[in-house]
Amino acid sequence: MSKRIRIGTRDSELALWQAKVVQEQLEFLGHKTELVPVKATGDLVLDKPLYELGITGIFTRTLDIAMLNNDIDIAVHSLKDVPTILPKGIVQAAVLKRGNVRDTLVFKNNEEFLSQRNAVIATGSLRRKAQWLHRYPTHTIEDLRGNVNTRLQKLADTEHWNGAIFAAAGLGRIGLRPEESVNLEWMIPAPAQGAIMITALEADEEIRAICAEINHEETEICTSIERKFLNLLEGGCTAPIGAIAYIKDEVVTLEGVLLSTDGTKRIYVTRYEKLGEHHDLAEYCSNYIIERGGKRLMDDIKNAGKQINVYSTKLLTEAQRQLFNDKIVSESSDFIKISLNRIKPQVVRKPIKNVVITSKNAVEALVQNFSSEELQFQNIYCVGRRTKKLIEQKIGPVAKSARNSKLLAEHLVEYMEGTTVTYFCSDIRLDALPTILEENHIQVTEVHAYKTILDAEKLQDGIEGVMFYSPSTVKSYISANKAKGIAYCIGETTAKEARQHFEDVRVAKLPTVESVIELVNSQYAR
Repeated sequence: MSKRIRIGTRDSELALWQAKVVQEQLEFLGHKTELVPVKATGDLVLDKPLYELGITGIFTRTLDIAMLNNDIDIAVHSLKDVPTILPKGIVQAAVLKRGNVRDTLVFKNNEEFLSQRNAVIATGSLRRKAQWLHRYPTHTIEDLRGNVNTRLQKLADTEHWNGAIFAAAGLGRIGLRPEESVNLEWMIPAPAQGAIMITALEADEEIRAICAEINHEETEICTSIERKFLNLLEGGCTAPIGAIAYIKDEVVTLEGVLLSTDGTKRIYVTRYEKLGEHHDLAEYCSNYIIERGGKRLMDDIKNAGKQINVYSTKLLTEAQRQLFNDKIVSESSDFIKISLNRIKPQVVRKPIKNVVITSKNAVEALVQNFSSEELQFQNIYCVGRRTKKLIEQKIGPVAKSARNSKLLAEHLVEYMEGTTVTYFCSDIRLDALPTILEENHIQVTEVHAYKTILDAEKLQDGIEGVMFYSPSTVKSYISANKAKGIAYCIGETTAKEARQHFEDVRVAKLPTVESVIELVNSQYAR
């Protein structure tokens, strides 16, 4: 190539060092080059908004714009700082052989503080913070930002800090690694940490061909796996995600981790495949983490600091949480706790003609106390299809099921054989079934199969709606909170209790959690 290759770079010491490495390799191959330190984004002009081009990276934005403006031919980046999706028209042209991938602890005086309960570590990285707190939960993390030189100086000047965490490659490349430092082998690095990347315009085939000459294939394979893992987890610099891939004896291994920002939760995965059969490694590992609570962790990180607008009085599963639309920030916990009772043997000693069961808790209590052979019930009547399914799995056939206790009571009054029923229920019973039956001259024998313990949380201000699944959840909520906003109820029996406190009560079409979520979504669909 006859013309000079303009190498774009930021103007920090580390960025210039990396650009000079690229320059040396290109010139060794006979290409003419020049370094172009690029000005701040505000000094550059584009005729299209940045969002249309997909320009997002805080450390790469300036160089992306310069390249699209044809002010530079290539740009040099720390690959770990580059968004996993590049702007339209820009591609990865090469990755140099990787340096030290590890994080390094730079400490003062000695490492004795690692065994002490109280210590202060500085880092601006959520990933480093989360992993450190997972290992040292009693330590304190304080924020540290700026280029390498600035951060080292601040560590020296801040008396109460015991140490700070840096990328080993960054310290080593500019010759600033202090003697008082140690690599953190247990800490999983950022995806693509230690690697230098070159980007170029997709349309510039000549430049791309030149850059391919200095591409390091093994580093490209490993960093591509790590970045795909990051992309599939939908993570970026705001999520505590670590990943490291390496090749040994023709085997590719990937280690990945996702943590909560405070380090209390950690989901780790490792998997290996033969080189050439490794293309699904990132997908397998990301799915492994997602299926074990990773999606919820990511949502919690994304919604941190946001106002919760809907609260569920029953702890929702991960699959249920994903049913909410994007306008809803939800939280959930169990507002009632269940304790199964010991049921006296004489209760079921003789066959019972008519049995009423309105919850799965009563079923669990019965099968905990008795074998299926002891439960000789002639007619079983229940509420809810899931309760019906559980009864038929563990006790026997169901004569009749209904959507709610009121409908079941009305059926019993009309069609039940005999004038007595045994009702396995909670010690807190707020449904209308016994009252309706007794008003129609049907004798009800109540057996307290389980205890319902009210265990409500005091909710923050600003909650716009609360989801209820039984009269007991309403009662529990009211014990700690004022009735504000919309009450979303699983059925009419629950709604009847809610109407005593809430002005706006809405009832799901079906007596399922998913139907209550659908009801909530309809409120925010506008």
